[in-house]
Amino acid sequence: MVTRNYMSIGEVLVTVKTEFPDITISKIRFLEGEGLIDPERTPSGYRKFYEEDVERLRTILRMQRDEYLPLKVIKERLAKEGAPGPSEAEAEGAKPEPADEVAVPPTGLHMSVDELAAATGVDRQRIGELESFGILCSHGMNGDKYYDGEDFVVLSIVKDFFKYGVEARHLTMYRHFAEREASFFQGIVMPILRQRNPDARKTAAQNLSELSAISRKLKQALLRTNLRPYLQGS
Repeated sequence: MVTRNYMSIGEVLVTVKTEFPDITISKIRFLEGEGLIDPERTPSGYRKFYEEDVERLRTILRMQRDEYLPLKVIKERLAKEGAPGPSEAEAEGAKPEPADEVAVPPTGLHMSVDELAAATGVDRQRIGELESFGILCSHGMNGDKYYDGEDFVVLSIVKDFFKYGVEARHLTMYRHFAEREASFFQGIVMPILRQRNPDARKTAAQNLSELSAISRKLKQALLRTNLRPYLQGS
């Protein structure tokens, strides 16, 4: 009896589903279509996933889940690093990219609603609800609607709320707070931008980055203070 040294796409799905419950065959096919994975094919056209293919898939899914990276960035990083598996990355002491870098996805990323749904595991109805409440914002005109890297990052974060029964309408408080905070920060840096200094924009951008970092720390501290009665002993 001959033992296969590769897996079918269905077997890969079962193998990785414990770590990535949202994974689907459609998403694996989508990642292949985007050029992130490239399994061999049998003469009949069936996919053959070897161990290195499965490890590459796990690496991609971890980058999406843990670092909220758009596919374009993941593809560039894999090309640069040679797609190391988890054991190699850990052996080299690799660490995730800083949160500030993840929060600024590259421009030029255009995804249809189907591509966005396949890449994040969030269905089209949920995406539509989030857009209706202003959490996501599609772009384009005359029916040529697309979502960019910012929408991908937001949706990748938001989908974790859905695990706790949170609905799209509950998230509007984050949008309102972000709008108010953005206006607040703009007021702080506007005097710098009005200066006739060639480095003014660079200084303003640096200040905004630092203000954002301070804001995250303060919000975490205040949230923990308010939840203190429920976090005792944690």
